[in-house]
Amino acid sequence: MITKMRVAGFKAWKDTGEFRLAPITVFFGKNSSGKTSLLQFLLMLKQTAESADRHQTFQTRVSGTPIDLGSWTDIVHRHEQDAQLEFRLEWTLPKDVSAKDPDGGTSLTGNGCGFEASVGLVNGAGRPQVGAMQYDLLYDSRKLLSVGMQRSSSTQKRGYELWATGYDLRRRVGRPFSTPPGPLRFYGFPEEASAKYQNAGFALDLVLALEQQLRRVHCLGPLRAHPEREYRWSAEAPPDVGWEGESAVAALLAAAGRKLNHPRKPRRPFQEHIASWLSDVGLLHSFQTHRVAADQDLYLVRVQLTNGSPEVSLPDVGFGVSQVLPVAVQALYCEPHSTVILEQPEIHLHPTVQAGLADLFVGAIGMREDSADRSVQFIIESHSPHFLYRVQRRVAEEILDPANVAIYYCEMTADGARLRPIPVDLFGNITEWPEGFFDAQVDDIVETAKAGLRRKREARE
Repeated sequence: MITKMRVAGFKAWKDTGEFRLAPITVFFGKNSSGKTSLLQFLLMLKQTAESADRHQTFQTRVSGTPIDLGSWTDIVHRHEQDAQLEFRLEWTLPKDVSAKDPDGGTSLTGNGCGFEASVGLVNGAGRPQVGAMQYDLLYDSRKLLSVGMQRSSSTQKRGYELWATGYDLRRRVGRPFSTPPGPLRFYGFPEEASAKYQNAGFALDLVLALEQQLRRVHCLGPLRAHPEREYRWSAEAPPDVGWEGESAVAALLAAAGRKLNHPRKPRRPFQEHIASWLSDVGLLHSFQTHRVAADQDLYLVRVQLTNGSPEVSLPDVGFGVSQVLPVAVQALYCEPHSTVILEQPEIHLHPTVQAGLADLFVGAIGMREDSADRSVQFIIESHSPHFLYRVQRRVAEEILDPANVAIYYCEMTADGARLRPIPVDLFGNITEWPEGFFDAQVDDIVETAKAGLRRKREARE
């Protein structure tokens, strides 16, 4: 789970400052206030880690994905070509990582990692390059050691230097080494750097930890694929439901053998959890998948809107079911320790269902599978007050620990986007409402009351 983040010099953001990410993190704000840019930044890192090109610092364009960020000048703050892009992430580890000196020296074990880097053009030209990067091995957020690379400041050396603090690197003897080249992508140590030191093997474990964390990031966009009458599934398990939810039914079928449980609910098959939630928010009464024939890979999704009504196909029910189904499936389908990014999951949904989405995520962060916590995380961009009010209610009811939620308001200023935390106290109260937060709704309520009073006065006169 990603626990902290800072981004400086990316698109609308001059500097976010370091901010906390919780199991449920929600960004609110007006259009073009920088919310989506924060999500895009994480997705850019993910698609870079998954790219086959190890020499491209950032992959800003990948066919088949909605993350087309353009050129270097398109992604840096104010489009200033000589600007620096800096960032830092911290995350918890599913399994501890150790830095053990093979010769019996330092031995440290951490349950978290940090990574930071600065990237820019060299002399204002060419492709962006890493100026410096650093990994931290953490234990309960306390730094145990750091290892990194930085561009050599020596005019005699044109390359990078490997360094470490809290751990003594020892050079191999008897072999000449040139100055190592730059990092691979934005985060990888080149072979020459680790080969130069006989006890630097742990650095590759930190690189792997970052790659694994980024590959556990999944995204579902705001516009989802239209439902179909038949779905083809060849028994393969997709990595997620897809950018538009196009693989939601395939994921649903692939998860048929999985059973999940929540402390407040019994252990049930995957599909039963989905059907139960859809029923709880009033979208339908029952939900089933059927194979067309034993010798075919075609499947039907049949739903019953009310008790006693006939079963119908997804295209024959309201648009809301097909829009929310990928959200519900992704929330429970992703592998443990995933970070799920959701852009406006409430689009095209009734306010009751928008509020129900909060319950879906609250339940999902507490789900267990195979007797282990799933430890999933949701980073959500939203415009829904109904979603927020349900979160506040669950905190007040002690169903949701306020430590498990982080709410932010993004707003645009003359100096770029600004991030404002919106604290929720133990009783679900928000005492620091920023100006502009759900303004239209409050204005309409006030103006409606004023108009009603004016008309009553006029009627009496």
